[in-house]
Amino acid sequence: MKKFRKVLDGLTTSSPVNPGGSPACGSAAGTPSAAPTPRDLEIQETLMSEHFQICKTVRHGFPYQPTALAFDPVQKILAIGTRSGGVRLLGRPGVDCHCQHESGAAVLQLQFLINEGALVTACADDTLHLWNLRQRRPAILHSLKFNRERITFCHLPFQSKWLYVGTERGNTHIVNIESFVLSGYVIMWNKAIELSTKTHPGPVVHLSDSPKDEGKLLIGFESGTIVMWDLRVKRADFRIYYDEAIHSVSWHHEGRQFMCSHSDGSLSMWNMRNTAKPFQVTFPHGKTQRDSRKESCKPILKVEYKTSRNSEAFVVFSGGLSYDKAGRRPTLTIMHGKAITVLEMDYPIVDFMVLCDTPYLNEVQEPYAVVVLLEKDFVVVDLTQSNFPIFENPYPMDVHESPVTCTAYFADCPPDIIPVLYSIGAKHKKTGYSHKEWPVSGGTWTVGSQTYPEIIVTGHADGSIKFWDATAITLQMLYKLKTSKVFENPKSGDMGRSGDLVEEDPYAVQMISWCPQSRIFCVVGISAHVILYSFSKHDANTTITSLEVRLQCEMEDVISPSDTENTPCYSDPSGLSPQPQPPSPRSNTPDSTRDSITCLKVKDRMIRTPPGYQAELVVQFLWIDGEPPQQITSLDLNSAYGLLAVGNCNGLAVVDYLQKTILLCMNTLELYGSADPFQRLTRSPRKNRQSTSGLTELSDNQVSLDLERSKSPTSESRENSFSRSRSSSVSSIDRETKEAVTTLQFMESYGRKSDSLPTPCLWVGTSLGLVLIIPMSIPMDEQERQEDHVTVAPTGTVLMLKGSILRFSFLDCGGALIHSPYEVWRDQQAPGDPDRPRKRKLVNFSASSSQEASGDCHLAVVCSERQAKVFLMPTQACLYVHNITESSFVLRADVVSVCNSVCLACFCANGHIMTLSLPSLRPLLDVNYLPLTDMRIARTFCFTNGGQALYLCSPTEIQRITYSQEMCDNLQEMLGELFTPIETPEAQNRGFLKGFFGGNAQTFDREELFGEASAGKGSRSLAQHIPGQGGMEGMKAAAGGVVGELARARIALDERGQRLGELEERTALMMTSAETFSKHAHEMMLKCKDKKWYQF
Repeated sequence: MKKFRKVLDGLTTSSPVNPGGSPACGSAAGTPSAAPTPRDLEIQETLMSEHFQICKTVRHGFPYQPTALAFDPVQKILAIGTRSGGVRLLGRPGVDCHCQHESGAAVLQLQFLINEGALVTACADDTLHLWNLRQRRPAILHSLKFNRERITFCHLPFQSKWLYVGTERGNTHIVNIESFVLSGYVIMWNKAIELSTKTHPGPVVHLSDSPKDEGKLLIGFESGTIVMWDLRVKRADFRIYYDEAIHSVSWHHEGRQFMCSHSDGSLSMWNMRNTAKPFQVTFPHGKTQRDSRKESCKPILKVEYKTSRNSEAFVVFSGGLSYDKAGRRPTLTIMHGKAITVLEMDYPIVDFMVLCDTPYLNEVQEPYAVVVLLEKDFVVVDLTQSNFPIFENPYPMDVHESPVTCTAYFADCPPDIIPVLYSIGAKHKKTGYSHKEWPVSGGTWTVGSQTYPEIIVTGHADGSIKFWDATAITLQMLYKLKTSKVFENPKSGDMGRSGDLVEEDPYAVQMISWCPQSRIFCVVGISAHVILYSFSKHDANTTITSLEVRLQCEMEDVISPSDTENTPCYSDPSGLSPQPQPPSPRSNTPDSTRDSITCLKVKDRMIRTPPGYQAELVVQFLWIDGEPPQQITSLDLNSAYGLLAVGNCNGLAVVDYLQKTILLCMNTLELYGSADPFQRLTRSPRKNRQSTSGLTELSDNQVSLDLERSKSPTSESRENSFSRSRSSSVSSIDRETKEAVTTLQFMESYGRKSDSLPTPCLWVGTSLGLVLIIPMSIPMDEQERQEDHVTVAPTGTVLMLKGSILRFSFLDCGGALIHSPYEVWRDQQAPGDPDRPRKRKLVNFSASSSQEASGDCHLAVVCSERQAKVFLMPTQACLYVHNITESSFVLRADVVSVCNSVCLACFCANGHIMTLSLPSLRPLLDVNYLPLTDMRIARTFCFTNGGQALYLCSPTEIQRITYSQEMCDNLQEMLGELFTPIETPEAQNRGFLKGFFGGNAQTFDREELFGEASAGKGSRSLAQHIPGQGGMEGMKAAAGGVVGELARARIALDERGQRLGELEERTALMMTSAETFSKHAHEMMLKCKDKKWYQF
């Protein structure tokens, strides 16, 4: 613990300020009060650098751009690979792990070592990786990089350590999973096909061993060639040359026949007794035309043929629809006997797998479910019921149901809020799901000891709001709110009202403000509207009050010449300098008549609202002189005051939501009065209201934003809110008239230096780095509060920082955080005694903890894009200053609680995450964590208490991180276990008669065929072995199950034998070398024996 005491008034630890005690940037009327001077403050700070560390905790949502799917039928763990090199491992709820390949190459295929706690991934950079899943954070044990051939298909037989790898050249290589080196056994494509064949068979698209005989390997080539390769005798048993390209092959469990799917939409069945031609060819979705030909169909990309003991076999495939059915959605077809069921999907099918009871391919499969991986969804179909219902997904895979436009993170919420939201949301859940348990049930997870209620709120492009329970690193949907229900459905002619403001999604959520204690919820929409909701457990018939705000710059044509020269304009994407424009030609269009109208029309009739959040008030900004309203840039509400403050590029509006009246509506310049430090003149606003400027440093990376949502209006609006001031030079902005209100905060504070007691105030921060303090007079009596007016009186108090203001926070003189006052929630719709209405219960926080020692004062923490300052109120003395960044700018800043103390957390546009102590602003953490590549991260990054933060790492996934060392230390305890020791099911006893007549599977020793003793070493130039983090020790831990003990013994013997062999080889080499040397020495002696000394 370290004490910081002010030695000289105004001297700071970060940078000097004016020695007079008054702020170098402040100007206000009045005389200093009797508040303590900075030298009288004694503040103890407990946070040190060792309290902070950055690490990822968990990722929620649907894996973005999935490419591959795998399932362990014994461990019941599911794996999903993605195009960006990610692997998502899912088990029972709470068991959710994300792994990432450092190369970022797309995952082509996944193969579990069934019941061994390991996974093989094949990536697009032609590298194989072996992952150890026996630890909470999976790690790569081995990698094998192919240099000359491209990987196209992999197959790992059950309980085998030899992986078959097919390549683009048509060759099949074999990899030892334990050592991750190539075997010398290779099946070359020219050996697999007949010598008389003149064409290359194409890449390998399928590999599988026969269920009847593991010594036979079925190889499928893309061109339609199928080869049954006898591994023992190293030759082909038979070859099939089919006219249509092959996409997949699936065996009958007896190994007597197999099924192929083809590019013409057909399925072919082949019998092992006669491979000259298929004994059955079907076009499941192809009709016979009049000329007896089948209509052309789309390719069947995958087929699975599974048998059942008590019913007919299941044939499940994707694709195969006829081309004439244009516009039909992607389908999954289930053929069960003569019944054909077509399941339409919302998105294209990436992959699917049929889940079966047994891991043995030579047993009756007994399928019970189908896992379907779509481009943007994940569906599991129940095969045990005739109507094939889907299972209710326990994972939060629908975060992106509508694109996420903003997020908020609330840690340590009131404990009763989560059960209340869940009970309300449960009434609106969908029905018709399968009644069986979720089949992906592997792993173990327990709630950690250090848990507290956490809620994540997401706003979406369609105007919906979702509340998520984020307690204990899980994520579960609690409640969904649709803000669009407040408005009338726009008619085709009315869409033009908001068409100039946004191209689409007129209800898109731009900002949210929530008070969990009072349960008041506020939403800012893209169409310049604010909706205020109150919470009730009862339904109600309500009429929504609508208030209209007319806010614009004063019209004044007299502008000094210097204004036109020095006024900076927002960056133009075209790169052209903006020029003075003539009067807008729109004055002759119908737009010129659009005055005093709103973008959206609020329902003006009484509506019945269900329990939950019920809309009370809508505030809308108006069109003015044919120009749409500016989008809202800041918002704050206070339930104790009953006030709502809204700011945009033009100014500020304060609304009394209890009396449903507008208290203040002023241009930003009017708020200063005579205290404007730049002495600017108001003038007419620019005609180009909708700026297209973005984050200046990120303007080169708009492609990723377009990929996410090419016409996202919310993205543009958030860009505007971040781009008001990028220059720290006051000279470049001193005549800027378009000054946006960027942050607002209601607080008990001092509006003037002369104030002796704190009063309700509104702190206003602007894009030019100016801070205004607006005191208010609010009646305290409940009856008077409902009848008397609230007085709002701007005083002209101004503080100044570099860059746009982002955050306000307040500390008492002991350094503890002062929370804003709030009203305790009361259900206004609950039935009660009309003669005795429920009274408002207010909770007020004051700076009383240090009043005995220091008098009535508190500290104001102000953070901007460039700088942070701590002011002593009411003297407005600047105690501490810290320049956060010079080369970049802060995107998000929050004062958060960590380790029973508080700090200032900042996220910069260059990807740095920083924490600063309070109040001294000492740097505690500065990590280059995340290079900011798109606006999605800037729009969604947010900090919360407990050392946690989150952001949208892809359009479909939420990444949670921690910057607390304590949470990093406890993370292992919080994560789920992926691997659980389970006995592998025993193979069924097939009986004497069935085995006697050739039905039993034949086994063979792969080690004898593929081992180095018989096959030799593989080519080192073909593949390069790369040791992973776990190495051999990790592989020993991964070896388990039925063959675990044998594998461990074999590994030990191999290691010992290898060392003995190496020693023997070295000894033999040394003996040979000695013999050679002796022989050469003897020859030299004989040669020189009879020579004289002068002959040398």
